[in-house]
Amino acid sequence: MKTRLLRIAAASVLAIAVSAGIAWWQVRNAATTVESGTKSAVPIGGPFTLTDQTGKSITDADFRGKYMLIYFGYTYCPDVCPTELGVMTQALDQLGPKSEQVQPIFITIDPDRDTVAHMKDYVSLFHPRLVGLTGTPEQVREAARAYRVYYAKAPQKDGKADDYLMDHSSFIYLMGPDGKFVGVYPGGTTADKIAQDLSPRIAG
Repeated sequence: MKTRLLRIAAASVLAIAVSAGIAWWQVRNAATTVESGTKSAVPIGGPFTLTDQTGKSITDADFRGKYMLIYFGYTYCPDVCPTELGVMTQALDQLGPKSEQVQPIFITIDPDRDTVAHMKDYVSLFHPRLVGLTGTPEQVREAARAYRVYYAKAPQKDGKADDYLMDHSSFIYLMGPDGKFVGVYPGGTTADKIAQDLSPRIAG
């Protein structure tokens, strides 16, 4: 019985690893394709309905007319998420008044803990116009699927139901004013690079 359970666990870990690898390859390949100037064969982005940090229902259509910088993560993330949101904030600060044409968005992949109230407190630590979005597990799953985001709850070591980490892919997505996919900035992209890329795209 123990051997059978170990096999099931190993198979589950392998399936998660494969899913993560496929999601990362699809998004990274799309980024390379966009940078080369050819149209991406991988559809990224799509409609979503979520709730912002004020409790208001928000759809992707609410951001039409502006570029969007979108990051998927979670508020209990110890390092990567606050780092990437900090990079987004710095990039927008570098753009000055032109940043008004760019909407920063943070979408949780941990809706069980990231309530509206918790998101409100968290996003206040970053750019003043950062919109934090949460929703039901199904709503979050649909949004993540549209953007080819991989995420999964990491195994718990101490047995506490509400004390866990989330494994997830890490990209900052750039969407155009028409809501269409433009490209991605992989984890580690500097604020300077993002600002330099955005500046010529938006009107002075």
